[in-house]
Amino acid sequence: MPDPSRPLRRLGFLTIGLFDPADPAPGHESTLRVIELGEQLGFDSAWVRHRHLQHGISSPVALLAAATQRTQRIELGTAVIPLGWENPLRLAEDLATVDLLSGGRLNPGVSVGPPMRWDDVRDALYPDTAEVEDFSYARVERLLRMVRGEVVSPFRGTVGIEEFSDRVQPHSPGLASRLWYGGTSLRSAQWAGEHGMNFLTSSVVKAEEPDAERHDFAEIQAAHVRRFREHHPDGHRARVSQGLVVIPTDGASAEQRARYEAYAAARLPRTTTPQGPAGLLFAPDLVGTAEEIAERLHVHAGFREVDEVAFALPFSFEHDDHVQILTDVATRLGPALGWSPAG
Repeated sequence: MPDPSRPLRRLGFLTIGLFDPADPAPGHESTLRVIELGEQLGFDSAWVRHRHLQHGISSPVALLAAATQRTQRIELGTAVIPLGWENPLRLAEDLATVDLLSGGRLNPGVSVGPPMRWDDVRDALYPDTAEVEDFSYARVERLLRMVRGEVVSPFRGTVGIEEFSDRVQPHSPGLASRLWYGGTSLRSAQWAGEHGMNFLTSSVVKAEEPDAERHDFAEIQAAHVRRFREHHPDGHRARVSQGLVVIPTDGASAEQRARYEAYAAARLPRTTTPQGPAGLLFAPDLVGTAEEIAERLHVHAGFREVDEVAFALPFSFEHDDHVQILTDVATRLGPALGWSPAG
């Protein structure tokens, strides 16, 4: 069992928020109900993924704005917003607005790079500026400056009866300290640390070491966490959240257990060797009793580096499956890892 001298301090969960394209409202409502349940169960945070031109949450900030009015305590995060689809100034306005509505509970996670399927979407997304758009870390730096309240316009003053600010409005104090970078490489981990951000590490990493014997997901993830903290002003105190797909079966029916095991088995081949030109390596899904999962996490090099997690709900499961999984995580797995529910 996990070493009680290093208990899990913060427990969160992550959902993609799938919906039926013929009737999308129930899927969004299901996601909000799952977030409400998370608060009732004592989770510290609820995170939503971001999907464009797919049947998952395309506007997580809007959805979390609704969640702010249906929860009081649980922190609300995005994991992650791909900034290639966003105007940093407009996003800074939206993030600050939702953070104020939440009472300072928003944890925006972002990433950079060209939008997914760039050649297919470039003409719709940036019809006039596709050739000059900058999808580098500079896009995050722009967002950071705007969220921090730095000057973005040379004009401040009154024109007629209208007053103009030279900074993004509204400004939400403290929001900048809750910005996260979602990284999969040593370079991104180091960059996030150098820029004083928090770091999200998920169930996907880049296998950058050419030696096949080093293709161990847990060891790669641990190396990313250590690199991040080595370059962060707060050192070992810098916040890192680990995200793995975790499916406890204590409260599951026989049918659910069989379906969960089949789901994990179908995804297992992608965990054995790096995938695609980027050399992405995926973590195996953890399926079993809370005690079995806790034992596996105890020896997981990545997990041993962190004291907060956001376990991911499987993409294609039903609402009742999510209820069972979250309940087992909060009432069985979390306590087995030394965690105590909030509130």
